[in-house]
Amino acid sequence: MCMVYLIGAGPGDPGLITVKGLSCIKKADVVVYDYLAAPALLANAREDAEIIYVGKKGGDHTLSQEGINRLLVDKAKEGKTVARLKGGDPYIFGRGGEEAEVLAAANIPFEVVPGVTSAVAAPAYAGIPLTHRRMTSTVTFVTGHEDPAKEGSSIRWKELAAGGGTLVFLMGVKNLPGIAKNLMDHGRSADTPAALVRWGTTPKQESLAATLGTIAKEAEKAGIKAPAVLVVGEVVSLRHALSWFEKKPLFGKTIVVTRSRAQASALVERLAELGARCIETPAIRVAPPEDPGPMDRAIDALSSFHWLGFTSVNGVDFFFDALRTKGLDARALGGAKVAAIGPATAARLGDFGIVPDLVPETFRAESVAEAFSGMDMEGKRVLLPRARLARPVLPVELSKMGAEVHEVVAYETLPGADDAGDLPLLLEKGEVDAVTFTSSSTVDNFARILGEADFAEKMSRTLAACIGPVTAETLEKHGVKPAVVAEQYTIAGLVDALAGHFLHAH
Repeated sequence: MCMVYLIGAGPGDPGLITVKGLSCIKKADVVVYDYLAAPALLANAREDAEIIYVGKKGGDHTLSQEGINRLLVDKAKEGKTVARLKGGDPYIFGRGGEEAEVLAAANIPFEVVPGVTSAVAAPAYAGIPLTHRRMTSTVTFVTGHEDPAKEGSSIRWKELAAGGGTLVFLMGVKNLPGIAKNLMDHGRSADTPAALVRWGTTPKQESLAATLGTIAKEAEKAGIKAPAVLVVGEVVSLRHALSWFEKKPLFGKTIVVTRSRAQASALVERLAELGARCIETPAIRVAPPEDPGPMDRAIDALSSFHWLGFTSVNGVDFFFDALRTKGLDARALGGAKVAAIGPATAARLGDFGIVPDLVPETFRAESVAEAFSGMDMEGKRVLLPRARLARPVLPVELSKMGAEVHEVVAYETLPGADDAGDLPLLLEKGEVDAVTFTSSSTVDNFARILGEADFAEKMSRTLAACIGPVTAETLEKHGVKPAVVAEQYTIAGLVDALAGHFLHAH
């Protein structure tokens, strides 16, 4: 059965999508999105979903509104579930009402999923509450540009100017001088606080506070362009005291994440929480071993091992995937003890009901070997499910202690993206603040993507941040000295080190 969901995609921060909106995206056969809908939301669509961009940028429409209406009807008549993503809320200056009318006229079932409108969210992220008990109990939303085909204006400027409450104009940058003039001509004081918030709720957010009499000139001077929200009213005076988003330690920073796409989410999420704009350029991808035979044989012989050593979250995941394939679970480990290289690996083992017997204080292979040094390892059989071409430190040291070490390839680390898209240009223009590296393989493959010959030159206008000293050593072999090396060799440690660097740089 066909269905069209008119979904408010929120104001830009993908975290502000509603739970229902996200659910509709996940089950849609077709996703139709516009300029202001956060692209990150598309990652939630099914792999086989048809993704259609329809533009809807002021003065520049990839598809006309009539074309969009026709597209929604046509896709629905094919029996498909359609998720129509609209920036903000579909029924607040989003022409969602028009799309709903067309669907109703064609007898196509539809649902409206309200969204967080930029009229509320952008001021909130700029530190401006739209109502406040001491200042005003009313707020009015106004379109910043009316239908040019209309005769005269339907905006009652006299009432707006005299009302005294907060006014929020959407899509009004182009007509800003006229908006300010109309309000002042009808009695609103030129000294009334006013603010513009551009790209509200995103790392590109810009806020400009002035007065109604000066906001147009200040906006022109600052080069503020659409999309932006204009707020007029006494509540704007609270902005300085209540600003929170623009005070985040990584606000406005552009940071490249080179981790594999499957693993990048935790790093991207932490960086975004601190205000960063992330560019994902996966230098690597992880895959099961080309030959699963050795892993299968190791699992068949699990009962003969005294220890299992896990040196990464990937090793844990692929090991337990192999267990499941053979119809087994954690019980197959029997009496074997388990070692983990760090808290992230230990936490992932915990997801499978395993509490490691050994977790060293520092998170590298040398530390695991040192932790074993106080134990009697003579004749002990140790299984290490690891990446192909992993560092030899741990098996070498365990063998010196008399252990019988069996390394098995749990996963392959393969090259990721074939090219870096626009990233070389952004690096050249100095528009990237940092590039993060979470392993030696991310360094090697990122250098390959950018070009080994001039890798150091391309990295010269940004800073490199490494998860630990081993990754840093690999980077230095490519001619780049890292500016940031995490003291704790974890994702959290890397993010903290990066945030600390920029905090002390100010």
